[in-house]
Amino acid sequence: MSITSFVKEAAKHVPMAKFRPITVDALKNYNTRMLTRDISAGLTVGMVALPLAMAFGIASGVPPEAGIYTAIIAGFLISLLGGCRVQIGGPAGAFIVIIYGIIANYGLGSLLLATIGSGVLLFLMGLLKLGNFIRFIPVSIVIGFTNGIAVLIGLSQVKDFLGLSIEKMPADFFSQINTLSEHIGTFNPYAFGVALVSLLIVKFWPKGYAMGGANWKKWLAHVPGTVVVLVLSTVIVTTFQLPVETIGSKFGGIPQNLPEFAIPDFTWGDFRNLIGPMLTLALLGAIESLLCARVADAMTDDRHDPNQELMGQGVANFVVPFFGGIPATGTIARTVTNIKSGAASPVAGLVHAVTLLIVILAAAPLASNIPLAALAAILVFVAWNMGNWAEFKRLSKMTMSYKVTLVTTFLLTVIFDLTVAVEVGLLVSCIFFIYRMNTLTRVVPQTLPFDMPAGVESWKLTGALFFGSVSKLETVTDPKRITARDASKIVILDFSDLLNIDNSAMDILQVFQRALKRRNHELIIAGASGHPLRQLNRTGISQSLGPNMVPDMLFAEKRARDLLVEIERRETCNKPEI
Repeated sequence: MSITSFVKEAAKHVPMAKFRPITVDALKNYNTRMLTRDISAGLTVGMVALPLAMAFGIASGVPPEAGIYTAIIAGFLISLLGGCRVQIGGPAGAFIVIIYGIIANYGLGSLLLATIGSGVLLFLMGLLKLGNFIRFIPVSIVIGFTNGIAVLIGLSQVKDFLGLSIEKMPADFFSQINTLSEHIGTFNPYAFGVALVSLLIVKFWPKGYAMGGANWKKWLAHVPGTVVVLVLSTVIVTTFQLPVETIGSKFGGIPQNLPEFAIPDFTWGDFRNLIGPMLTLALLGAIESLLCARVADAMTDDRHDPNQELMGQGVANFVVPFFGGIPATGTIARTVTNIKSGAASPVAGLVHAVTLLIVILAAAPLASNIPLAALAAILVFVAWNMGNWAEFKRLSKMTMSYKVTLVTTFLLTVIFDLTVAVEVGLLVSCIFFIYRMNTLTRVVPQTLPFDMPAGVESWKLTGALFFGSVSKLETVTDPKRITARDASKIVILDFSDLLNIDNSAMDILQVFQRALKRRNHELIIAGASGHPLRQLNRTGISQSLGPNMVPDMLFAEKRARDLLVEIERRETCNKPEI
């Protein structure tokens, strides 16, 4: 069978999403007014994205231009091929810790390979319509690892914020703490002063593009505080020749040219070690982009296509490493800025990417004097806004499962890594879910009419019978009860309130039915519908029960009376003659 035939055959059995970027529909009724809005929004977001792209690149352990190239190329492709009208893609703070760890452990070439692999995984997730399943990840896990990443981002910026003389920061939490404490004596007051002033400016700079008040406030609100920090800190450092580390002294500046296509340098021997990081990048990218798209939907009264968004993200992450870029995803801060700036379509995202390209071609030499302390201040502010710290205050009001899952995921993200945190977080969530479902599942005796002859018992089943709750059937199916001298000759199981039943429970029912048959007793199942009925049909139990499968309890009671007569007749016929 050829590959084409195999794909066609697989498509018949596996539902696949259609590749249709939202740009196709967004441009159908496009007009000049929308273009004006998109250009204005794109220019604004481009200026916001510039300092963030450089800061994310440096914090991730790559040159600043890698962050800018990612914002340009991935940002363009995500807007062009994604499933959200106003989402802005690019390098994100959530990736910083993971990227830094991959580079520290395996090298830059392996990071690029992991990014390509994550792009393939993201595209397949969208193609196989897994976009809707991402929302099933518990919010406690999302908040836990988001807050954990925020702590790690903030910790990683302490070096530049304080101006410490550290050649290279380690990747893990405890080593970072130890390294910082060992080099605290190299504290640079000039760098700290630049960082502190920069942080205050970013924090208190006017925000919002619909501000009231004086016209000068409205004008200031349109100038991003991060851009003000870059310009002001660069001017101060250059004018007064402050002894602080800059992009030029650290990286030699930013190249004033287009990114060049190059195949990443890696060895296939590292591929096996990169499977975990690939999955982490893909999962985190999917979560971040779809959460961002949902925020955009709420602000614009629109609805994104999650599967197309994942496919667009996949293409972007597959392409960008060939131009020296790093992993990219949807970014909430830039998307919100895009919306507030009046964006009407994906064209705003395309303009944002072109704006960054023009800036790097025209003004790259000016970036050499940007102090790393200012970029550290921007990232500290990003980390603070990234975390949902109020959730820790609310923990006392939450359920035990929510508390344990959130705190466990948070601590594991900080101490170990995101992969371990999400895996353990999901495991903890599953355990609590099983426990919760077990408490909601009930198998209790049911009262029968007063005139029902002796020898009949009825049990009401509610909730979901699955591997975590099948123990509830032990009372009914206990072999000692079946073989007892006074055992009931007919057992009725009322399925009318049973929502779900898995194969573990079905197996127990089959064994129970055969045990009753051996004693010349009967099982009646009443009121089965939906999933339980399909399971009974699939496993053959309904066929073996025959007329003992009844629609409700009234029929079950009538069937029980008839069976009692039949059982007595069979017992009489089987008695040995004296």
